[in-house]
Amino acid sequence: MQQILEEKIRNHKAKVGVVGLGYVGLPLAVEFVKAGFEVIGIDLSESKVAKVNAGESYIADIPEGVFEPLVKSGKLRATTDFRVITELDTVNICVPTPLRKTKDPDMSYIVSACQEIAKYFHKGMLVILESTTYPGTTAEIVLPMLESADLKVGRDFFLCFSPERVDPGNPKYQTANIPKVVGGSTPACTEVGALFYSQALEKVVPVSSTQVAEMVKLLENTFRMINIGLVNEIAMMCGRMDINVWEVIEAAATKPFGFMPFYPGPGLGGHCIPIDPFYLSWKTKQAGIEARFIELAGYINGQMPMFVVDKVQNALNDHGKAVKGSRIHILGVAYKKDIDDVRESPALDIIQLLERRGARLTYSDPYVPQVRFDSKELCSDEGAIATADCVVIVTDHSGFDYKGLLESALLIVDTRNALKGMVSDKIVRL
Repeated sequence: MQQILEEKIRNHKAKVGVVGLGYVGLPLAVEFVKAGFEVIGIDLSESKVAKVNAGESYIADIPEGVFEPLVKSGKLRATTDFRVITELDTVNICVPTPLRKTKDPDMSYIVSACQEIAKYFHKGMLVILESTTYPGTTAEIVLPMLESADLKVGRDFFLCFSPERVDPGNPKYQTANIPKVVGGSTPACTEVGALFYSQALEKVVPVSSTQVAEMVKLLENTFRMINIGLVNEIAMMCGRMDINVWEVIEAAATKPFGFMPFYPGPGLGGHCIPIDPFYLSWKTKQAGIEARFIELAGYINGQMPMFVVDKVQNALNDHGKAVKGSRIHILGVAYKKDIDDVRESPALDIIQLLERRGARLTYSDPYVPQVRFDSKELCSDEGAIATADCVVIVTDHSGFDYKGLLESALLIVDTRNALKGMVSDKIVRL
Protein backbone atom coordinates (compact mmCIF):
# COMPACT_ATOMS: atom_id res chain seq x y z
CA MET A 1 0.00 0.00 0.00
CA GLN A 2 2.81 2.42 0.86
CA GLN A 3 4.60 1.84 -2.45
CA ILE A 4 1.38 2.23 -4.46
CA LEU A 5 0.41 5.47 -2.72
CA GLU A 6 3.92 6.92 -2.89
CA GLU A 7 4.05 6.23 -6.63
CA LYS A 8 0.72 8.04 -7.11
CA ILE A 9 2.02 10.99 -5.08
CA ARG A 10 5.33 11.20 -6.97
CA ASN A 11 3.52 11.05 -10.31
CA HIS A 12 0.93 13.60 -9.11
CA LYS A 13 -1.81 11.09 -9.89
CA ALA A 14 -3.09 11.03 -6.31
CA LYS A 15 -6.45 12.71 -5.83
CA VAL A 16 -6.23 15.19 -2.97
CA GLY A 17 -9.07 16.11 -0.62
CA VAL A 18 -9.24 19.03 1.80
CA VAL A 19 -11.94 19.10 4.46
CA GLY A 20 -12.60 22.68 5.61
CA LEU A 21 -12.11 25.46 3.05
CA GLY A 22 -11.18 28.30 5.37
CA TYR A 23 -7.99 30.33 5.81
CA VAL A 24 -5.94 27.08 6.14
CA GLY A 25 -7.69 24.64 3.83
CA LEU A 26 -8.26 26.76 0.73
CA PRO A 27 -4.66 28.06 0.40
CA LEU A 28 -3.42 24.48 0.90
CA ALA A 29 -5.75 23.24 -1.85
CA VAL A 30 -4.48 25.98 -4.15
CA GLU A 31 -0.84 24.98 -3.65
CA PHE A 32 -1.54 21.35 -4.54
CA VAL A 33 -3.45 22.38 -7.65
CA LYS A 34 -0.51 24.55 -8.65
CA ALA A 35 1.72 21.49 -8.19
CA GLY A 36 -0.43 19.57 -10.68
CA PHE A 37 -2.74 17.57 -8.44
CA GLU A 38 -6.50 17.26 -8.80
CA VAL A 39 -8.05 18.62 -5.59
CA ILE A 40 -11.56 18.31 -4.22
CA GLY A 41 -12.52 20.57 -1.33
CA ILE A 42 -15.21 19.55 1.13
CA ASP A 43 -17.07 22.08 3.25
CA LEU A 44 -20.50 22.17 4.87
CA SER A 45 -20.94 25.81 3.85
CA GLU A 46 -22.91 25.87 0.62
CA SER A 47 -21.89 29.49 0.01
CA LYS A 48 -18.16 28.65 0.21
CA VAL A 49 -18.62 25.67 -2.10
CA ALA A 50 -20.54 27.81 -4.60
CA LYS A 51 -17.86 30.50 -4.56
CA VAL A 52 -15.06 27.99 -5.09
CA ASN A 53 -16.85 26.37 -8.02
CA ALA A 54 -17.49 29.83 -9.50
CA GLY A 55 -13.80 30.70 -9.20
CA GLU A 56 -14.41 33.38 -6.56
CA SER A 57 -11.77 33.67 -3.86
CA TYR A 58 -12.98 34.69 -0.40
CA ILE A 59 -9.52 34.43 1.18
CA ALA A 60 -7.55 37.68 0.97
CA ASP A 61 -4.22 35.90 0.46
CA ILE A 62 -5.52 34.20 -2.72
CA PRO A 63 -6.01 36.74 -5.54
CA GLU A 64 -8.94 35.96 -7.85
CA GLY A 65 -6.59 36.35 -10.80
CA VAL A 66 -4.70 33.32 -9.50
CA PHE A 67 -7.69 31.40 -8.17
CA GLU A 68 -10.13 31.53 -11.09
CA PRO A 69 -7.81 29.88 -13.68
CA LEU A 70 -7.16 26.98 -11.29
CA VAL A 71 -10.89 26.29 -11.05
CA LYS A 72 -11.41 26.70 -14.80
CA SER A 73 -8.62 24.18 -15.42
CA GLY A 74 -10.84 21.54 -13.84
CA LYS A 75 -8.21 20.68 -11.24
CA LEU A 76 -10.07 22.28 -8.33
CA ARG A 77 -13.67 21.84 -7.31
CA ALA A 78 -15.67 21.81 -4.09
CA THR A 79 -18.63 19.92 -2.65
CA THR A 80 -20.64 19.47 0.53
CA ASP A 81 -20.90 15.71 -0.12
CA PHE A 82 -18.44 13.50 1.81
CA ARG A 83 -19.10 10.62 -0.59
CA VAL A 84 -16.27 11.98 -2.76
CA ILE A 85 -13.93 10.43 -0.16
CA THR A 86 -14.34 7.18 -2.10
CA GLU A 87 -12.47 8.85 -5.01
CA LEU A 88 -9.63 10.30 -2.93
CA ASP A 89 -6.14 9.12 -2.07
CA THR A 90 -5.36 11.80 0.52
CA VAL A 91 -7.43 13.92 2.90
CA ASN A 92 -6.28 16.95 4.89
CA ILE A 93 -8.59 17.90 7.78
CA CYS A 94 -8.55 21.68 8.30
CA VAL A 95 -11.57 22.33 10.51
CA PRO A 96 -11.95 24.77 13.45
CA THR A 97 -11.04 23.77 17.01
CA PRO A 98 -12.47 26.58 19.18
CA LEU A 99 -12.39 26.82 22.95
CA ARG A 100 -15.53 26.56 25.00
CA LYS A 101 -16.23 29.29 27.56
CA THR A 102 -14.70 26.98 30.17
CA LYS A 103 -11.46 27.07 28.10
CA ASP A 104 -11.51 23.38 27.26
CA PRO A 105 -11.16 22.34 23.59
CA ASP A 106 -14.22 21.81 21.43
CA MET A 107 -13.38 18.68 19.39
CA SER A 108 -16.82 18.44 17.77
CA TYR A 109 -15.65 19.65 14.34
CA ILE A 110 -12.82 17.12 14.23
CA VAL A 111 -15.09 14.31 15.44
CA SER A 112 -17.80 15.20 12.93
CA ALA A 113 -15.32 15.35 10.03
CA CYS A 114 -13.77 11.99 11.00
CA GLN A 115 -17.19 10.36 11.32
CA GLU A 116 -18.01 11.38 7.77
CA ILE A 117 -14.60 10.34 6.44
CA ALA A 118 -14.90 6.94 8.17
CA LYS A 119 -18.11 6.18 6.26
CA TYR A 120 -16.24 6.23 2.94
CA PHE A 121 -12.71 5.42 4.12
CA HIS A 122 -10.74 2.83 2.12
CA LYS A 123 -7.36 1.18 1.94
CA GLY A 124 -4.37 3.09 0.65
CA MET A 125 -5.44 6.49 1.98
CA LEU A 126 -3.35 9.17 3.67
CA VAL A 127 -5.20 11.24 6.28
CA ILE A 128 -3.56 14.32 7.80
CA LEU A 129 -5.06 16.38 10.60
CA GLU A 130 -4.01 20.05 10.47
CA SER A 131 -6.43 21.56 13.00
CA THR A 132 -4.62 22.94 16.04
CA THR A 133 -5.31 20.79 19.07
CA TYR A 134 -3.84 19.25 22.22
CA PRO A 135 -1.10 16.57 22.17
CA GLY A 136 -2.67 13.16 21.76
CA THR A 137 -5.68 14.13 19.65
CA THR A 138 -4.60 12.22 16.54
CA ALA A 139 -3.85 9.04 18.50
CA GLU A 140 -6.78 9.26 20.92
CA ILE A 141 -9.60 10.55 18.70
CA VAL A 142 -8.78 10.24 15.00
CA LEU A 143 -6.98 6.88 14.90
CA PRO A 144 -9.71 4.84 16.69
CA MET A 145 -12.31 6.24 14.29
CA LEU A 146 -10.39 5.05 11.23
CA GLU A 147 -8.58 1.88 12.30
CA SER A 148 -10.36 -1.49 12.29
CA ALA A 149 -9.58 -5.19 12.09
CA ASP A 150 -9.25 -4.84 8.32
CA LEU A 151 -7.50 -1.46 8.25
CA LYS A 152 -4.24 -1.15 10.18
CA VAL A 153 -2.41 2.16 10.40
CA GLY A 154 1.02 2.13 8.77
CA ARG A 155 0.08 -0.89 6.67
CA ASP A 156 -3.32 -0.32 5.06
CA PHE A 157 -3.62 3.43 5.55
CA PHE A 158 -1.44 6.30 6.77
CA LEU A 159 -2.21 8.90 9.43
CA CYS A 160 -0.29 12.08 10.28
CA PHE A 161 -0.59 15.36 12.10
CA SER A 162 0.82 18.54 10.57
CA PRO A 163 0.26 21.86 12.36
CA GLU A 164 -1.08 24.67 10.22
CA ARG A 165 1.21 27.67 10.09
CA VAL A 166 -0.76 30.45 8.48
CA ASP A 167 -0.17 34.16 9.01
CA PRO A 168 -2.98 35.98 7.15
CA GLY A 169 -1.85 39.11 5.37
CA ASN A 170 1.85 38.24 5.53
CA PRO A 171 3.31 39.23 2.12
CA LYS A 172 6.53 37.25 2.64
CA TYR A 173 5.53 33.95 4.26
CA GLN A 174 2.58 32.03 2.89
CA THR A 175 1.58 28.37 2.60
CA ALA A 176 4.16 27.43 -0.04
CA ASN A 177 7.28 28.78 1.68
CA ILE A 178 6.51 28.19 5.37
CA PRO A 179 8.35 25.03 6.53
CA LYS A 180 5.87 22.19 7.07
CA VAL A 181 6.21 20.00 10.16
CA VAL A 182 4.69 16.53 9.88
CA GLY A 183 4.62 13.55 12.24
CA GLY A 184 3.00 10.18 11.61
CA SER A 185 1.43 7.46 13.71
CA THR A 186 4.18 5.15 12.45
CA PRO A 187 7.49 5.75 10.64
CA ALA A 188 5.81 4.68 7.40
CA CYS A 189 3.08 7.28 7.96
CA THR A 190 5.69 10.00 8.46
CA GLU A 191 7.46 8.99 5.24
CA VAL A 192 4.26 9.15 3.20
CA GLY A 193 3.18 12.44 4.80
CA ALA A 194 6.56 14.07 4.20
CA LEU A 195 6.61 12.89 0.58
CA PHE A 196 3.11 14.27 0.06
CA TYR A 197 3.88 17.76 1.33
CA SER A 198 7.22 17.90 -0.51
CA GLN A 199 5.37 17.84 -3.83
CA ALA A 200 3.81 21.27 -3.25
CA LEU A 201 5.68 23.01 -0.42
CA GLU A 202 9.27 24.22 -0.32
CA LYS A 203 10.47 22.62 2.92
CA VAL A 204 9.17 19.70 4.98
CA VAL A 205 10.32 18.94 8.55
CA PRO A 206 9.54 15.34 9.60
CA VAL A 207 9.25 14.57 13.32
CA SER A 208 8.98 11.26 15.14
CA SER A 209 5.29 11.17 16.08
CA THR A 210 1.92 12.86 15.86
CA GLN A 211 2.27 13.94 19.51
CA VAL A 212 5.51 15.79 18.77
CA ALA A 213 3.93 17.53 15.78
CA GLU A 214 0.91 18.52 17.88
CA MET A 215 3.17 19.92 20.59
CA VAL A 216 5.22 21.93 18.08
CA LYS A 217 2.27 24.17 17.24
CA LEU A 218 1.43 24.76 20.88
CA LEU A 219 5.03 25.63 21.75
CA GLU A 220 5.18 28.16 18.90
CA ASN A 221 2.05 29.99 19.96
CA THR A 222 2.60 29.65 23.72
CA PHE A 223 6.03 31.23 23.23
CA ARG A 224 4.41 34.22 21.56
CA MET A 225 1.52 34.46 24.03
CA ILE A 226 3.79 34.45 27.09
CA ASN A 227 6.25 36.97 25.66
CA ILE A 228 3.42 39.26 24.60
CA GLY A 229 2.01 38.89 28.12
CA LEU A 230 5.40 39.90 29.54
CA VAL A 231 5.71 43.00 27.37
CA ASN A 232 2.08 43.95 28.08
CA GLU A 233 2.86 43.80 31.80
CA ILE A 234 5.95 45.95 31.18
CA ALA A 235 3.68 48.43 29.34
CA MET A 236 1.41 48.62 32.39
CA MET A 237 4.42 49.19 34.63
CA CYS A 238 5.82 51.89 32.33
CA GLY A 239 2.41 53.56 32.23
CA ARG A 240 2.36 53.86 36.01
CA MET A 241 5.93 55.23 36.07
CA ASP A 242 5.42 57.60 33.11
CA ILE A 243 8.07 55.84 31.00
CA ASN A 244 7.75 55.44 27.20
CA VAL A 245 7.57 51.66 26.79
CA TRP A 246 8.19 51.85 23.03
CA GLU A 247 11.48 53.68 23.57
CA VAL A 248 12.46 51.07 26.15
CA ILE A 249 11.79 48.20 23.71
CA GLU A 250 13.63 49.87 20.83
CA ALA A 251 16.70 50.44 22.98
CA ALA A 252 16.62 46.87 24.37
CA ALA A 253 16.33 45.49 20.82
CA THR A 254 19.78 46.87 19.97
CA LYS A 255 21.29 44.05 22.05
CA PRO A 256 22.60 41.56 19.45
CA PHE A 257 22.10 38.47 21.61
CA GLY A 258 19.78 37.12 24.30
CA PHE A 259 16.85 39.42 23.49
CA MET A 260 13.98 39.28 21.00
CA PRO A 261 11.63 42.28 20.82
CA PHE A 262 7.91 41.78 21.38
CA TYR A 263 5.49 44.67 21.38
CA PRO A 264 2.53 45.59 23.60
CA GLY A 265 -0.94 46.10 22.24
CA PRO A 266 -4.61 46.49 23.14
CA GLY A 267 -5.04 42.74 23.65
CA LEU A 268 -4.63 39.46 21.81
CA GLY A 269 -6.71 38.63 18.78
CA GLY A 270 -6.93 36.10 15.99
CA HIS A 271 -7.44 32.41 15.62
CA CYS A 272 -4.25 31.15 17.30
CA ILE A 273 -2.40 33.02 20.04
CA PRO A 274 -5.36 33.78 22.36
CA ILE A 275 -6.63 30.21 22.05
CA ASP A 276 -3.99 27.57 21.29
CA PRO A 277 -1.99 27.73 24.55
CA PHE A 278 -5.13 26.84 26.50
CA TYR A 279 -5.27 23.47 24.71
CA LEU A 280 -1.95 22.75 26.40
CA SER A 281 -3.11 24.15 29.73
CA TRP A 282 -6.21 21.92 29.61
CA LYS A 283 -4.19 18.84 28.69
CA THR A 284 -1.55 19.34 31.38
CA LYS A 285 -4.25 19.67 34.05
CA GLN A 286 -5.28 16.13 33.16
CA ALA A 287 -1.72 15.06 33.94
CA GLY A 288 -1.80 16.89 37.27
CA ILE A 289 0.39 19.78 36.10
CA GLU A 290 -0.62 23.43 36.31
CA ALA A 291 0.47 25.57 33.35
CA ARG A 292 1.13 28.70 35.41
CA PHE A 293 2.88 30.77 32.75
CA ILE A 294 0.00 30.22 30.31
CA GLU A 295 -2.69 31.10 32.84
CA LEU A 296 -0.86 34.22 34.01
CA ALA A 297 -0.08 35.45 30.50
CA GLY A 298 -3.71 34.85 29.54
CA TYR A 299 -4.86 36.94 32.48
CA ILE A 300 -2.49 39.83 31.69
CA ASN A 301 -3.34 39.86 27.99
CA GLY A 302 -7.03 39.73 28.87
CA GLN A 303 -6.63 42.90 30.95
CA MET A 304 -5.27 45.00 28.09
CA PRO A 305 -8.63 46.18 26.67
CA MET A 306 -9.50 47.52 30.13
CA PHE A 307 -6.05 49.15 30.33
CA VAL A 308 -6.76 50.91 27.01
CA VAL A 309 -10.20 52.04 28.18
CA ASP A 310 -8.66 53.48 31.35
CA LYS A 311 -6.14 55.35 29.15
CA VAL A 312 -9.03 56.78 27.13
CA GLN A 313 -10.93 57.81 30.27
CA ASN A 314 -7.89 59.51 31.82
CA ALA A 315 -7.00 61.26 28.58
CA LEU A 316 -10.53 62.63 28.18
CA ASN A 317 -10.53 63.69 31.82
CA ASP A 318 -7.30 65.64 31.24
CA HIS A 319 -9.14 67.52 28.48
CA GLY A 320 -12.13 68.26 30.70
CA LYS A 321 -14.41 65.60 29.25
CA ALA A 322 -16.13 62.51 30.63
CA VAL A 323 -16.34 59.20 28.78
CA LYS A 324 -20.13 59.33 29.11
CA GLY A 325 -21.49 61.26 26.15
CA SER A 326 -18.12 61.62 24.42
CA ARG A 327 -17.80 60.69 20.76
CA ILE A 328 -15.10 58.04 20.57
CA HIS A 329 -13.90 56.66 17.24
CA ILE A 330 -12.13 53.29 16.98
CA LEU A 331 -9.61 53.24 14.15
CA GLY A 332 -9.27 49.64 12.94
CA VAL A 333 -11.24 46.67 14.30
CA ALA A 334 -9.46 43.71 12.64
CA TYR A 335 -7.21 41.78 15.01
CA LYS A 336 -4.11 42.69 12.95
CA LYS A 337 -3.18 45.06 10.15
CA ASP A 338 -4.27 44.72 6.54
CA ILE A 339 -6.73 41.82 6.96
CA ASP A 340 -10.50 41.52 7.41
CA ASP A 341 -10.47 39.04 10.33
CA VAL A 342 -12.09 40.20 13.59
CA ARG A 343 -11.92 36.88 15.45
CA GLU A 344 -11.04 37.55 19.11
CA SER A 345 -10.20 41.14 18.16
CA PRO A 346 -9.55 43.34 21.22
CA ALA A 347 -11.25 46.19 19.36
CA LEU A 348 -14.63 44.56 20.01
CA ASP A 349 -13.90 44.34 23.75
CA ILE A 350 -12.81 47.98 23.81
CA ILE A 351 -16.00 49.05 22.02
CA GLN A 352 -18.18 47.16 24.49
CA LEU A 353 -16.32 48.47 27.53
CA LEU A 354 -16.58 52.07 26.32
CA GLU A 355 -20.26 51.62 25.47
CA ARG A 356 -20.93 50.46 29.03
CA ARG A 357 -19.35 53.68 30.27
CA GLY A 358 -21.72 55.71 28.13
CA ALA A 359 -19.52 56.62 25.16
CA ARG A 360 -20.96 57.23 21.70
CA LEU A 361 -18.99 54.81 19.52
CA THR A 362 -18.10 54.84 15.83
CA TYR A 363 -15.36 53.02 13.95
CA SER A 364 -13.66 52.84 10.57
CA ASP A 365 -11.75 50.01 8.96
CA PRO A 366 -11.20 49.68 5.19
CA TYR A 367 -11.17 45.87 5.49
CA VAL A 368 -14.20 45.44 7.77
CA PRO A 369 -17.36 47.22 6.53
CA GLN A 370 -19.54 45.90 9.38
CA VAL A 371 -19.11 44.40 12.83
CA ARG A 372 -21.74 42.62 14.90
CA PHE A 373 -21.68 41.93 18.64
CA ASP A 374 -24.26 41.61 21.41
CA SER A 375 -26.95 41.54 18.67
CA LYS A 376 -25.84 45.04 17.59
CA GLU A 377 -24.32 46.07 14.30
CA LEU A 378 -21.96 48.95 13.52
CA CYS A 379 -20.92 50.11 10.06
CA SER A 380 -17.56 51.58 9.18
CA ASP A 381 -17.79 55.38 9.05
CA GLU A 382 -14.54 57.16 8.25
CA GLY A 383 -16.25 60.54 8.26
CA ALA A 384 -17.02 60.20 11.98
CA ILE A 385 -13.36 60.90 12.77
CA ALA A 386 -13.91 64.60 12.05
CA THR A 387 -16.41 65.00 14.92
CA ALA A 388 -14.81 62.60 17.42
CA ASP A 389 -13.67 63.75 20.84
CA CYS A 390 -11.14 60.93 20.90
CA VAL A 391 -9.73 58.55 18.29
CA VAL A 392 -8.34 55.21 19.50
CA ILE A 393 -5.89 53.49 17.13
CA VAL A 394 -6.51 49.79 17.75
CA THR A 395 -5.31 48.37 14.41
CA ASP A 396 -2.67 50.21 12.41
CA HIS A 397 -3.67 49.34 8.82
CA SER A 398 -1.33 50.47 6.07
CA GLY A 399 -2.63 53.50 4.25
CA PHE A 400 -4.28 55.27 7.17
CA ASP A 401 -3.67 59.03 6.94
CA TYR A 402 -2.02 59.44 10.34
CA LYS A 403 -0.67 62.92 9.60
CA GLY A 404 -4.15 64.06 8.61
CA LEU A 405 -5.49 62.42 11.75
CA LEU A 406 -3.03 64.34 13.87
CA GLU A 407 -4.22 67.59 12.31
CA SER A 408 -7.94 66.91 12.69
CA ALA A 409 -8.38 64.93 15.92
CA LEU A 410 -8.82 66.52 19.33
CA LEU A 411 -7.25 63.57 21.15
CA ILE A 412 -5.56 60.34 20.00
CA VAL A 413 -4.92 57.22 22.06
CA ASP A 414 -2.29 55.23 20.15
CA THR A 415 -2.17 51.57 21.23
CA ARG A 416 0.05 50.38 18.35
CA ASN A 417 2.76 53.05 18.18
CA ALA A 418 1.34 53.95 14.76
CA LEU A 419 2.29 57.60 15.39
CA LYS A 420 5.92 56.71 16.03
CA GLY A 421 8.13 59.77 15.75
CA MET A 422 5.22 62.21 15.91
CA VAL A 423 5.25 64.64 18.81
CA SER A 424 2.01 66.28 19.95
CA ASP A 425 0.18 66.90 23.18
CA LYS A 426 -2.83 65.28 21.44
CA ILE A 427 -1.17 61.87 21.50
CA VAL A 428 -1.52 59.46 24.43
CA ARG A 429 0.55 56.33 23.94
CA LEU A 430 -0.01 52.88 25.41
